Amino acid sequence: MYLPPGWPQEVLPPGSPDWETSAVTWLLDAVPPDYRAYGVLRRYPLALARMARQHVDATVEAARAGYRTAAVDLKEHLPPHAVEAVLAAYRREGPRLVELGASIALVEQALRGEPFVARLDESGQRRSPR
Repeated sequence: MYLPPGWPQEVLPPGSPDWETSAVTWLLDAVPPDYRAYGVLRRYPLALARMARQHVDATVEAARAGYRTAAVDLKEHLPPHAVEAVLAAYRREGPRLVELGASIALVEQALRGEPFVARLDESGQRRSPR
C-alpha cells in the first residue's frame, strides 16, 4: 500500500488490523491531555482527527504571532541572549508544528476513507497527492 510522505510512522497503514487504534493513540499524543477525557473522540476517530487538526492549526498561528512579537515584548524583561534563545525555539517549533499538522491531515484523509494515489512529478519521481 502506498503511504504518502509525511505519514506518521507510529500509525499503521490504513486497512491493516488495528490501524484506527494506532491512529487514535497517535492523535491523542498530538493534542492536550484533557482530550483523553472525551470518550466520543475515541469512539469516532474522524472527530478526533478533525479536532486535532484544528488544534494544531491554531497552535501554528499562535506560534507565528508569538515569534513576530517576542523580541519586542521580551526585550525589557530578558537579556538579549535569552530573547534570541526564545526566537530560536520558535524557529524550531514552527516547522515541527506545520509538519505535525500535515501528518494529521493525512490521517484524517485516511479516516474519511479517501485513498492515497501515488503520482509522478515532472522528473518521474513519486510525489504526495496534495
